Amino acid sequence: MQVKGPITTGLAAAFFAVLVTFCAASEDSPRAAPNESTDRGSTETVEPPTVTVLNNHEVEGILGRPVLDAADENMGRIIDVIVDHSGRVRAAVIDFGGFLGVGSRKIAVDWNILRFGSGEKPAHVVVELTQAQLKAAPEYKDGKPVVVLGTPAPVPPAEPGPASSR
Repeated sequence: MQVKGPITTGLAAAFFAVLVTFCAASEDSPRAAPNESTDRGSTETVEPPTVTVLNNHEVEGILGRPVLDAADENMGRIIDVIVDHSGRVRAAVIDFGGFLGVGSRKIAVDWNILRFGSGEKPAHVVVELTQAQLKAAPEYKDGKPVVVLGTPAPVPPAEPGPASSR
């Protein structure tokens, strides 16, 4: 007995849809590299990653933290951290000046001149620069070469002059 009509057409369409989905899924599935074995024996073991637990009172995030100068005056907020290709932290970007985001400037500051609060007040960062130095600094612009502001080199002590004879 052969049944024809809408039921047969519907079943054929459903079968075709399942077949197309199966074929598409098998095409998207990852394939082994030509020299890679597809046999993954049960002897393969995966080493778990190491785990380090950092206590909340020992660490904290710095994005958005206020930056103060040595006289505890507000210098801005840290809005980004710049790292080099090896992952070493090179600078912090400080959003400096302005009011409610208007007129503010972004300055890249050398990471080594930042001092992080400790003890009872870890929520702020101190920068060893003055407001005048930050105002004179070139602005950080994403996608442009980064000019990192650091502290001026210390002036070496003056050499003693020749002794005067009397």
